[in-house]
Amino acid sequence: MGGHGAGRGRRRRPEQWSWRRRGRVLAGLAVLLACLLVFHGAVPAGLPGRPGSLLETFLPWLGLAVPLLAALAVLRRAAVAGLAALLPAAAWLGLFGGHLLPGEERAPDLLAVQHNVSDENPDPAGTARALAATGADLLALEELTSAAEPAYAAELAPRYPYHALSGTVGLWSKHPLADVRPVDIRPTGIGEGWNRALRATARTPHGEVAVYVAHLPSLRLSPTHGFGSVRRDESAALLGAAIAAEPADPLILLGDLNGTVDDRGLAPLTSRTEPPPRDFAFSWPAALPLARIDQVLTRSAAVTRIRSLPATGSDHLPVAAHITWRAPARGR
Repeated sequence: MGGHGAGRGRRRRPEQWSWRRRGRVLAGLAVLLACLLVFHGAVPAGLPGRPGSLLETFLPWLGLAVPLLAALAVLRRAAVAGLAALLPAAAWLGLFGGHLLPGEERAPDLLAVQHNVSDENPDPAGTARALAATGADLLALEELTSAAEPAYAAELAPRYPYHALSGTVGLWSKHPLADVRPVDIRPTGIGEGWNRALRATARTPHGEVAVYVAHLPSLRLSPTHGFGSVRRDESAALLGAAIAAEPADPLILLGDLNGTVDDRGLAPLTSRTEPPPRDFAFSWPAALPLARIDQVLTRSAAVTRIRSLPATGSDHLPVAAHITWRAPARGR
């Protein structure tokens, strides 16, 4: 009798099992989060809804789940879950910790600014003045409308005597431009009036540089269809082919690419250019920036620093990139 009673006394109470189960669930979520961060490339991008591209667009924000998991582990006194939360924390720091470090401060060979100025911008003249005040060597603009273009041209002319236009994209430069031509990045089913890319040669004091300006198709995010990036991805492939065929170096690509550099849909571009510096520089949406979809990519040159600039009348923030010349890129 006594032995039997002692055995019953050693049984764990139901609430103890409950705490342990909760700890295991939190630990499992922490491991899953770490796997998503480290192995995000394994999430299929070709499925309907493009889940891989959607994840990679907002990948840095997965880090917000780490303190939440840690707090829940403390509240539930789940030591295993608390230790497991270190895994996604380490994964996030490995991917994005460098973004928190100060950027390189050396003087650039060239300063470039990229901005989707918005076709609904209520103050194009004010936006142009703000961009001119940056002192950039090159200004790349997208969503230029025929009604607003004269305002940009008038405000930018005193500091930027050279400019080129193709459809709704434009390039303003302090240095002479030559070999200007449109680049066809129309996805299937889009008519000839859709012109959203150009190529020019800028004759800078450091030598000639091939400059591409592009605005890739917009993404569509919906509960029923997920991440609509088919046309964006097709345009990225066409632009990537044009860059691959470009004989000139150095090369600079400025544009609203409607994707982050982690998004594999932009691989035709990012695989042929230098990796950008480890800076967040979120540019969209301007009211609450969540991602940098405005990009400055280079070949045979390096972006040593990239930063977002104060808001204009657009739904995007401008981004400014410090560029220095160097040996040909690995991805060429």
